Amino acid sequence: MLLKLLIDRKNEVVSRSQILQSVWGYDVYPSTRTIDNFILSFRKYFEEDQRSPVFFHSVRGVGYKFVV
Repeated sequence: MLLKLLIDRKNEVVSRSQILQSVWGYDVYPSTRTIDNFILSFRKYFEEDQRSPVFFHSVRGVGYKFVV
């Protein structure tokens, strides 16, 4: 569901609270590390160089962005 949310909102920054509410159905602030672990898994699977991601970007203090 997280991957689908990021793809549906490609090139847009999705906040951590929006992700938690949409995917897990709850709003926690500050949020959980669960999102970070999923993003790390996506990077491991989709990115050639995980240290320099092309598709899954972290936006410090806000959330994540999927770039096509």
